[in-house]
Amino acid sequence: MTEPQIVRADFALSAEAIRTVREEVFIEEQGVTPELEWDGLDAEAVHVLACTADGTPVGTARLLADGHIGRMAVRAAWRGRGVGRALLAELIAIARERGLARVFLGAQTHAVGFYERQGFVVYGEPFMDAGIPHRHMARELSPRAPMR
Repeated sequence: MTEPQIVRADFALSAEAIRTVREEVFIEEQGVTPELEWDGLDAEAVHVLACTADGTPVGTARLLADGHIGRMAVRAAWRGRGVGRALLAELIAIARERGLARVFLGAQTHAVGFYERQGFVVYGEPFMDAGIPHRHMARELSPRAPMR
């Protein structure tokens, strides 16, 4: 398997690929209801998509205008291979381009270590989202701060 390419994706043009990954990861694997997954915010978000050379989508994530990173999903066979880190790095680059000083997210508790390694810090109390335990996390951005 070759490493996937990370691209900025227009939701209207890439909706099928984005839906394929998110439905597999969130709805099928994690039991999130479609009503919660499809929250109506995709049209206003900036999306990134990881695809193999043959166009197979393997990961996706989005950034909202306020700096909220979310819907980060990587297909099981591609986890642990740097896809999530690459998606996150691209979203942080976009946030910097837009002049955001901070990005934030709700991390599933099992993924807190991953985000900490990327410079995010836990804050606040644990919370449940879609029946899954989460933690609030944020990362301050400076124009020159590299990903770890």
